[in-house]
Amino acid sequence: MFAVDEASRALGIELLEAGDGRAVARMRVTESMVNGHAIAHGGYVFLLADTAFACACNSRGPVTVASGAEISFVAAGKLGDELVATAEERTRYGRNGIYDVTVRRGDTVLAEFRGRSRVIAERQSQ
Repeated sequence: MFAVDEASRALGIELLEAGDGRAVARMRVTESMVNGHAIAHGGYVFLLADTAFACACNSRGPVTVASGAEISFVAAGKLGDELVATAEERTRYGRNGIYDVTVRRGDTVLAEFRGRSRVIAERQSQ
């Protein structure tokens, strides 16, 4: 799935690991990602977390999409920061799942994201 995710790859997001309901993705904050307050725009932080979430919930095989998500911003990212999002499955029930994603700069937590997933097909057709 990530190999054909043009939106994430165009922003320089790298998938570091994915499998068994877990994924880790990395992104460097570039000039085009900084807002008028000279901090990382929250939309880009959300996008990184959402990418890790998508990779985690699709790591088991069935085609899975987000049914909802929310994010809490804890600290600001800055130009040049390397952000790492770690997604972990909390539970799956029927065709649904809940995943938590923590976005960090080093040891500093920048955001906490919770995503809800829904399986829509048994596997991706290519």
